[in-house]
Amino acid sequence: MSTCPCGSGNSFTDCCEPIIKGTLNAPTAAGLMRARYSSYTTGDIDFIIETTHPDHRDDMDVKEITSWSEQSNWKGLEIVDTSEGTERDDWGMVEFKAKFELGGNELSHHERSEFVKVDGKWYFLDGNPVTETYQRQGPKVGRNDPCSCGSGKKYKKCCGK
Repeated sequence: MSTCPCGSGNSFTDCCEPIIKGTLNAPTAAGLMRARYSSYTTGDIDFIIETTHPDHRDDMDVKEITSWSEQSNWKGLEIVDTSEGTERDDWGMVEFKAKFELGGNELSHHERSEFVKVDGKWYFLDGNPVTETYQRQGPKVGRNDPCSCGSGKKYKKCCGK
């Protein structure tokens, strides 16, 4: 019995597999997100298509999705945040990070995905990438400050050109 790729700690047969195989509907938006991630890892692209809202399926490039799924070495899923998306809701947002390796590079796909429930079934509606912000650790070098390279010149006359 293998552990589910979604990171729940449960076995695949007790977690995402019944959702991917269609024997069980995802109870929550986060549950559908987990199953969609697992379907990328197993190459079950039909599930990705079927769980995308019908109004958005025409925009999908199945060849590209399949290629990404097959060429990536999936490293894990982290659910960062959720908003609504419970069994009682008809809308939900799931923020996640999907870690993978592609072409020897360790990458992370960070996204806020919107889900909608239609007739008791959750669908992926849209996703927006989350850009990471970085905070400077030290003070900003001013134009008239000594250059940080140690040349003795002002920053604006040296590395700040």
